[in-house]
Amino acid sequence: MLVSRRRGVSAALALSAALAVVAGTTPAHASAQPRIKVERGVTQPVFSYADAIREYVYVESSVDSDGDGAKDRVRVDIIRPKESDKGLKVPAIIDESPYYDNSGRGNEAERKTYDADGNPLKFPLFYDNYFVPRGYAVLNVDMIGTTRSDGCPDMGGKADVLGGKAVIDWLNGRANAYDADGDRVKATWSTGKAGMIGKSYDGTLANAVAGTGVEGLTTIVPINAISSWYRYQRMNGVVYNFNYPSYLSNAVDTDPDAKCAAVRTALDAAAGDDTGNYNAFWKERDYLHGTISDVRKVRASVFAVHTLNDLNVKTDNLSTWWDALGDRNVPRKIWLGQYEHVDPFDYRRDVWVDTLHRWFDYWLQGVQNGIMREPRADIQAGPDTWITQKDWPAPHTDEVALRPAADGTLGLAKADKGTTATFTDLRQSENAMTADVGTPAAGRAAFTTGELPGDLRMSGTPEVSLKVSLDKPTSNLTALLVDFGEEARVDWRTGGGITTNTDETCYGESTEADDACYRTTTTNVATRPLEIVARGWIDVQNRDSLTTSSPLPAGESATVTWNTLPQDYTFKKGHRLGVILAGTDSSYSRDTATGTNVTVDLARSRISLPLVSDKPGGHGFGGKHGWHGPARVDLPTPQARLF
Repeated sequence: MLVSRRRGVSAALALSAALAVVAGTTPAHASAQPRIKVERGVTQPVFSYADAIREYVYVESSVDSDGDGAKDRVRVDIIRPKESDKGLKVPAIIDESPYYDNSGRGNEAERKTYDADGNPLKFPLFYDNYFVPRGYAVLNVDMIGTTRSDGCPDMGGKADVLGGKAVIDWLNGRANAYDADGDRVKATWSTGKAGMIGKSYDGTLANAVAGTGVEGLTTIVPINAISSWYRYQRMNGVVYNFNYPSYLSNAVDTDPDAKCAAVRTALDAAAGDDTGNYNAFWKERDYLHGTISDVRKVRASVFAVHTLNDLNVKTDNLSTWWDALGDRNVPRKIWLGQYEHVDPFDYRRDVWVDTLHRWFDYWLQGVQNGIMREPRADIQAGPDTWITQKDWPAPHTDEVALRPAADGTLGLAKADKGTTATFTDLRQSENAMTADVGTPAAGRAAFTTGELPGDLRMSGTPEVSLKVSLDKPTSNLTALLVDFGEEARVDWRTGGGITTNTDETCYGESTEADDACYRTTTTNVATRPLEIVARGWIDVQNRDSLTTSSPLPAGESATVTWNTLPQDYTFKKGHRLGVILAGTDSSYSRDTATGTNVTVDLARSRISLPLVSDKPGGHGFGGKHGWHGPARVDLPTPQARLF
């Protein structure tokens, strides 16, 4: 049910509630029969939200993260149709989060509220308002060490993962839970089926719990979620932030600082900031092939949502997880937007609610609505344009190797043997790296094509391979893929790409304590002369291994190959495609520059792009997306130089 209104509970809603009380009648939407109703392929809102059961339990986990000698108990706030106490079995939608009493959830930073007895009154976000009337339970779970749960948060580690798993086990009779009086409580109302959903840390917990293989977790909907905490805080030995485990764990824990201080100190000590290497600490927090969670154990279907300009939870967390799921034929669906760290409820609201509804109905209620026969991927192609396709990356792509040349051009032919480019590892921002590209600069080497004669769409992950020599044992390397050309694009740098308005739309039913209405948003659009399309970083010491540092002796050469962050992006006709090579990227890394002079052997270096072709086996430069120009596309000016 969608209506628009101004902020505040509507007069019509208040009047309707008052009349129901005066007349002593049941609201018209309440169902007299304890059964799920399906019409037009979706569950219908036949259960009273106002009369729903609101309760909480403490689920006993298998861990003692704070070392107090008792297993941590996980606070679970539950809202479910009252009919689920009268024989109706319902599935559960779970949002496990560390944010319920600090930063809040969603664009409006909603927090839980409680009555005088500690029972939940407000469940953040729209999931409860919308899905409880349709025959679902909604569970807001406080991650271990946060809000009203026991223990200490451990940044994606054992406690974080197993706390959420215990909730699924309880729904299926395999774990114990207790009420406020210490009496054991069973989930007699549960079908045993559960779906986990959430953005950022919440979605990360969904990935993690799915990777335990826990039975009963039927589907997950991770939104801008982490699949590897190493990838969240590192790329190929380059450190994004120092002492981040203690920072994040403290930020989400609203207990007194002293309670978990020792745990936070241990986290930082184990993380290995001094090398940036992958070690046992990061393997515990790796949900692809980790010690606690492993993608090979996933039983749940996955509806993955991410935004391609998210430089918080960067897109390699999505792409590697997505590919691994595909290798195992996990049932899956994907949305990719052009925003920063933003929930789809705030950039494609109506379509999102409808799609999520059908997804949960299919996987949790068994409604045969055809959603799994639809195209698997929805991709945002422009501020107001979405496309659907069979999969992502686009099914038909060619890996096209672009070659840098000594005159600063970028094309398809190899540079002449013996030609080189040199730059110094300086700590500088991406704005500095891309500014005034026609002017020589000591901290970068830049290469550009001429004006593109046609559109080129890239879908997937570029790869950079450089033959380099250094005058010191190591250097950080940055590679930027840049679109030079004026274009109206989603302005993800401002507000993540959205502006929040004052009017609202409502999804589901409201009470005085829990409003189902949320402010609308508008996509921010800006016309700029360039866009950094893809980024990638590596510490040369990690060229052969993420676990072992290997300095490169001065004067010796080595091939350094790494992936940038993935993207799906169309370079428009008339634009120029550029590649910037540089040292330490101060925009995203706290690393100190080495001052190393880096020499690149251009004849043995390339940047490979996955370009979309028109047909299977077609060339990436062919057809309506293609590049019909000569094998080499030079800069339009004869003064082209290396800089």
